[in-house]
Amino acid sequence: MVYINLPETHTNRRLSFYLAMEEYIARHVAVDDCFWMWQVEPSVIFGRNQLVESEVNVDYCREHDIAMYRRKSGGGCVYADRDNLMLSYVSLGDQVGLAFNRFVQMVLLVLRRMGVEAVGTSRNDVLIGDRKVCGTACYQVEGHSIVHSTLLYDTNMEHMTQAITPGPEKLQKKGIQSVRQRITLLKDHTTLTLDEVKRLIRTTLCTDARMLTAAELTAIEQLEEEYLKNEFINKL
Repeated sequence: MVYINLPETHTNRRLSFYLAMEEYIARHVAVDDCFWMWQVEPSVIFGRNQLVESEVNVDYCREHDIAMYRRKSGGGCVYADRDNLMLSYVSLGDQVGLAFNRFVQMVLLVLRRMGVEAVGTSRNDVLIGDRKVCGTACYQVEGHSIVHSTLLYDTNMEHMTQAITPGPEKLQKKGIQSVRQRITLLKDHTTLTLDEVKRLIRTTLCTDARMLTAAELTAIEQLEEEYLKNEFINKL
């Protein structure tokens, strides 16, 4: 599998850039299977069909400079910051379910190589014990599947629990009382640092690499503008 590299000067971008990068690569880059990792400043990402006011504490996010973005995949609301790791996988084919299953198996392979026992679920999660360490969503464009995921190595727990506000009915359905009760952090299950985890993921999954060109970066930035035009984001 090919690892997609960004020039060093482009590795600290808004979350919207990476969402646009996924879509651009799926539509325009001739690679059958590719993967990359990224990190962002504090952000909340919600699914394409979610009611933001029901899932996100908008006032808290504004007060603490937590950016908010809508993605084109479905699934639930996610908090991300530079202490956790975002994973992107683009594969050839229109079978999103197959791409998702392959991606989950890749995550499980990496965790096993760390000595961490984990399982995948039918609800797009990877669990250690009964707690989520990795949540995944996917969608399809023009014959390619896009899978993206948040791997919780560490995080600002106060921001996560305050910024994401699922209703009590959703929590009760899962048999839990809070977001914190539902998740676990990878750092509590391994002695590896985040940088060591990143190296292990890349060497385990990828055998080749490709650097994006200046023209491709410009095209991604142009596509990013569509993500920033989201009608809810414009109200912030």
